[in-house]
Amino acid sequence: MKSNCENCKLRKKYDEKPGSLAGRFWKWHIKFCPGWKSHLQSKSPEEREILFQKYGKRNI
Repeated sequence: MKSNCENCKLRKKYDEKPGSLAGRFWKWHIKFCPGWKSHLQSKSPEEREILFQKYGKRNI
């Protein structure tokens, strides 16, 4: 599955203002989003660790 997480508008909202309603919704959404899981799996272990530090660790 090809994910569009790099260009996600909600992810940008989270990056700009994590406490906003859209930002909080995106953070909740990634807990079960299959696109986010495939996005993480497509990254190298180093890139994945950076994403985990920024957005919190999730089981993939």
